[in-house]
Amino acid sequence: MTTERLYLYDTTLRDGQQTQGVQFSVAEKVQIARALDRLGIDYIEGGWPGANPTDSGFFEAAPAMKARLAAFGMTKRAGRSAANDDVLAAVMNAGTGTICLVGKSDSYHVAAALGISEDENLENIRASVAHIVAAGREALFDAEHFFDGYKRNPGYALACCRAAHEAGARWIVLCDTNGGTLPDEIGRITGEVIAAGLPGDRLGIHCHNDTEMAVAGSLAAVGAGARQIQGTLNGLGERCGNASLTSLIPTLLLKEPWASRFDIGVSREALAGLTRVSRMLDDILNRVPMKQLPYVGASAFAHKAGLHASAILKDPSTYEHVEPGLVGNARIVPMSNQAGQSNLRKRLSEAGLAVDKGDPALARILERIKAREDEGYSYDTAQASFELLAREELGRLPEFFEVKRYKVTVERRKNKRDRMVSVSEAVVVVKVDGEKKLSVSESFDAQGCDRGPVNALWQALGKDLGRYSAQLADMHLVDFKVRITQGGTEAVTRVIIDSADGQGRRWSTVGVSANIVDASFEALLDAIRWKLVRDTAVVEPALETAP
Repeated sequence: MTTERLYLYDTTLRDGQQTQGVQFSVAEKVQIARALDRLGIDYIEGGWPGANPTDSGFFEAAPAMKARLAAFGMTKRAGRSAANDDVLAAVMNAGTGTICLVGKSDSYHVAAALGISEDENLENIRASVAHIVAAGREALFDAEHFFDGYKRNPGYALACCRAAHEAGARWIVLCDTNGGTLPDEIGRITGEVIAAGLPGDRLGIHCHNDTEMAVAGSLAAVGAGARQIQGTLNGLGERCGNASLTSLIPTLLLKEPWASRFDIGVSREALAGLTRVSRMLDDILNRVPMKQLPYVGASAFAHKAGLHASAILKDPSTYEHVEPGLVGNARIVPMSNQAGQSNLRKRLSEAGLAVDKGDPALARILERIKAREDEGYSYDTAQASFELLAREELGRLPEFFEVKRYKVTVERRKNKRDRMVSVSEAVVVVKVDGEKKLSVSESFDAQGCDRGPVNALWQALGKDLGRYSAQLADMHLVDFKVRITQGGTEAVTRVIIDSADGQGRRWSTVGVSANIVDASFEALLDAIRWKLVRDTAVVEPALETAP
């Protein structure tokens, strides 16, 4: 079967940067652009040159890529020519072969936001696109508020698109700017646009996610004939975000009828790196990855219920719509008080622990898990702590070091600038290879700010563990979560620590205590021990998949 070309346009570096709390550096933009290029994205929108120093700096430092780099801007302003509009000139001066201009396509916005006539707006669109094309550049026109405008005044919304098309725009992008148009409306209106004479292979779709339907709306537009999709990694974007390319790409490659109909430029081999790219973006943003993200989330292929895990052992397709490895993700069988022995053996197998069916240790591990969860532990979110518990019960947990004692102090005092600051200090005494070692550390970052008592403990503990210290050099703490599991005077604190290392591994550990520092230290110790186990232990052959 002959496939049609469907083009992917990424706007993470521009529209994604409009996410509240998100700001990329030039170096980070370059890193993301390279990852998108390796993935096989057709267009990468780098930002709005002239709008801020970072965007301008990126275009100066932009790497060589197979993808087409696009600069973003707006149509010329009324009362001046395209050649004499300094805002448009800044976009042109970025030197990209592709330029995307946003312009109004809703008659209400033309009057209320721009304060000009409808004819003036049409001329601004026409002249701006013609100016780009005359310079030998590829032009895109983002028809802002198109769907709202079409529902209000279809004739004028179409006239805006025709103005761009007649001026030579390669793509006219229909934008659901407010994110409120439902997929069936998007499909119907896109079909009507094509029926009105605008070719589908010149139309793109740009959906916002305010109704949680940006991906569905994008697919509806493609089903109606549009041949370009705009979106962002992990669905970044203003308000509720944009259509997520991390959902769209695997859907288009793995699901019918899309997989048979379209070539999107992303290969199956590149798809296997999708989860890594998704988490790379979260690392850059210093954000905890959303576990429930489709395809790439840590929970996307997690099977907690014993019934599910038992079926998964027989045939993964019973509870998985695609194979996790296709998108670079992994199957997880969490441990909890709902687990059965099938669940447990599967999880032990994934940890490299071969245990025969019917081994009495299995029942002991389950009973211990259930008892500890009654105390406030949660092993379905702390896989590494579960593995350590199981290894201990099986007699397969090496004793790398012993903590003899620790102490943490938090002091509030004035600094030399007469400002009140907090200072955390930790003292840890450990016994390694028969030798006691005492380490002391404060918790300051590169800017001299206190990072808190848990960080001070981490710095002190990792300072001198003898022959094991070198193995911890690439380990860092990613996230720290606290929850009170009981109220009143009987309150118990649960701490979950997420850690990562230079090998790309991520793991979670749990600690529980009435004392938050003690709970934190327990989770921290588990994190270090798991890292040492994985770096030093000989992993046993995995179990066969029979229950």
